[in-house]
Amino acid sequence: MTPHATTGYDAHSHTPPADSSEERAGAPEQRFTHASVLGTGAWGTTFAHILSQAGLTVSMWGRNEGVVDFINSHENSTYLPGVTLSDAINATTDIRQCIQDSNLVCIAVPVGAVRATLEQATPALDPDATLLSLAKGLELDTLRTVHSVICEATGFAPTSVAVMSGPNLSREIADRQPTATVVACEDIERATMIARTCHTSTFRPYVSSDVLGCEIAGAVKNVIAVAIGAAEGMGLGINTRATLITRGLAEMTRLGTTLGASADTFAGLAGIGDLVATCSSKLSRNYSLGVRMGRGASLDEALELSPGVVEGVRSALPILQLARAHDVDMPITESVVRVVHDGDSIEHMGQMLMSRPQKMDGWRIELL
Repeated sequence: MTPHATTGYDAHSHTPPADSSEERAGAPEQRFTHASVLGTGAWGTTFAHILSQAGLTVSMWGRNEGVVDFINSHENSTYLPGVTLSDAINATTDIRQCIQDSNLVCIAVPVGAVRATLEQATPALDPDATLLSLAKGLELDTLRTVHSVICEATGFAPTSVAVMSGPNLSREIADRQPTATVVACEDIERATMIARTCHTSTFRPYVSSDVLGCEIAGAVKNVIAVAIGAAEGMGLGINTRATLITRGLAEMTRLGTTLGASADTFAGLAGIGDLVATCSSKLSRNYSLGVRMGRGASLDEALELSPGVVEGVRSALPILQLARAHDVDMPITESVVRVVHDGDSIEHMGQMLMSRPQKMDGWRIELL
């Protein structure tokens, strides 16, 4: 289905990025110069901030005029308060104006809005542009990955569309705390070009050709984070968290490899790296929602307190449907679906998981 590759290939071990105040000397000749970011939430704004630090001019698009005005005043006080944005970033509510002259277009809207947003944008896209997905999840009705949705909505070839995934909590990155990520594309040279473009002194991209693996990892970890947050909210300890992280990793690996992804991807930044970050920080909307529910809040109450879309809630059911269609066992995902879609209790979720029959350890399912 998708070519396999590990996430261990480091674009910068071959060609170090250039330096201004942010980059090192010896920049490769092929680089993006003008980027667009569709979406003005925390991650979209943070990635625009990264691109501007790397020396690009960045245009952002969003529907909310108030947020757009904030960004043009050099601070997204709604989603990223306290972070001063570069003069190289401008925002607009006109999507065609935003993507005009952009050779790198980054999609940072919620998964459910990706198709409609790109159908609106496609007539103005440069046919030679590179598209980069920053979204994580599956489309609800079609069960398709974001990469597939982007290709369908725009008509772009799969080799022109990349995805980014890794332990990338927006606030920490915006505060210039060091992190790494993975840029995946079937065209590894294109992935390398993106990685070189957005590499800064605190943001280090690796590259991969396993698009499918990165997307499955990014989608499933959000669901696992809801379960782990619920355990935290109930007052359970590190043993429980470690158990859920480990078994959650097994779930995402089983699903990914069944669909054709490489098992190595799930042992890298896009897999265990992103899973640990999302399942350990209150900066994660998915984890925080689980914590609130574990402390007794209803789903509606927990969602109302979330500062943005909680993809783990939206993606849980399509992920489970995809798993069932391929006969893949995903008990943690199933338990989250029972809570957020079927109205089951958090307490019963734990009981269900602990009463399952014995299995061999690891990501392959084998009965004792």
